[in-house]
Amino acid sequence: MAFRSFRLAVLTRCLFLGITILVLVYLVTQTSLFASAIVLAALLVYQLYALMHYVDYTNREISRLLLSIRYADFSQSFTMKGRGRSFEELGAAISEVVRQFQKVRQEKEEHFQYLQTIVQHIGVGLLAFTPDGQVTLLNNAAKHILGVHHLIDIRSLARTSDHLVSTLLGLRSGERALTRIELQGETLQLVINATELKVRGQLQTLVSIQNIQSELDEKEMEAWQKLVRVLTHEIMNSLTPISSLASTVNDLLKPAETGNAAAVISADVARDVRGAVETIEKRSKGLLHFVDAYRNLARIPRPNFSIIRLETLFRRVEQLMHDQFVTSGITCSSQVDPESLELTADPELIEQVLINLLRNAVDAIADSPQRVISLTGRMGESGHPTVEVHDSGPGISKDMQDRIFVPFFTTKPEGSGIGLSLSRQIMRLHNGSIRVSSEVGKGSSFILKF
Repeated sequence: MAFRSFRLAVLTRCLFLGITILVLVYLVTQTSLFASAIVLAALLVYQLYALMHYVDYTNREISRLLLSIRYADFSQSFTMKGRGRSFEELGAAISEVVRQFQKVRQEKEEHFQYLQTIVQHIGVGLLAFTPDGQVTLLNNAAKHILGVHHLIDIRSLARTSDHLVSTLLGLRSGERALTRIELQGETLQLVINATELKVRGQLQTLVSIQNIQSELDEKEMEAWQKLVRVLTHEIMNSLTPISSLASTVNDLLKPAETGNAAAVISADVARDVRGAVETIEKRSKGLLHFVDAYRNLARIPRPNFSIIRLETLFRRVEQLMHDQFVTSGITCSSQVDPESLELTADPELIEQVLINLLRNAVDAIADSPQRVISLTGRMGESGHPTVEVHDSGPGISKDMQDRIFVPFFTTKPEGSGIGLSLSRQIMRLHNGSIRVSSEVGKGSSFILKF
């Protein structure tokens, strides 16, 4: 039964219900038509049920809406035409809610597809797994690096490398690992970074995997080439005069070796021979010193870490360099902010780094009108301690900045060229870094980051 208005429909149903009740009362009290009374009573019950069902229509539609939201089924329609203005407004509101949910779901699916495309096409391997080792994500780059087409359990990688499996399962959020594996006769050097996240209430570990073997090989070749150039330069600088002087000595001594008694070595020749031999001895010692310096460069001890106050470290270094500062007329200042700033490092090794930098600064400002050196300690932008050694010297050109950390490269006549190289290796052993910031005419700053 369709009515144009819900209110009219309810009133009409109530009217029929009242009439049915009156007729039923009349039949029961005034007549003996019990069969008719029973039929009318059944009709009355049906009318009551129909009225309740009709009135509950709104609740059923709202319940259907909530169920469709729960199960993400937005294919249903919620039209309430012909039931009155209030129902039409309710139907329009429900339809708008459904459309918004459809829009959000569509955008969500588009974003999911977009992220899936990025994850699958990115050059970095991505792998996600649960604490029990079940893999939930494996992109194409990770498949290529690990040499697998699919992966269900992390432990399946044990056939490739047991160490890789233990590394992956042992990583915690924010940790980083470097591991080497052999895959199909090829050596891979993998850098693995891990983070933890919760997906639908389940903890998962997401790791990124990069094969840096080619980059390491390239850098290693570059380092060897630099080292060979330096070694060749230094050795040739020593061997060339040695060879020349040895040849000269040989020529001077040839007359005496002919067996001619008249051939007597004169005082001048003897003096020349002695001078040549002394020069050979000096250059030989220089070459031995060079080799010894190279050996020291390759034998840096492992750091013995402890917690030290930066202010205390500065005070010790300044005390060690005090006499040299006074002799050279240098003003040295230090500042630590905050004053309680501490480092976790090897005090002796870091002290050696600072002394190397201060000695270089002293040499750099030897001819400067203003001779000022400053030591500054602060908390860096990344939240890690930073130390800066600044001098008021002439500065370092850009092309020189790229070479000053190369072993045995030096611009000082008496320099060994290993101070900055040693400092860089010490900082690397501390998981830190050293860099130079300089501009010609404005001084130089060496920055240590821990």
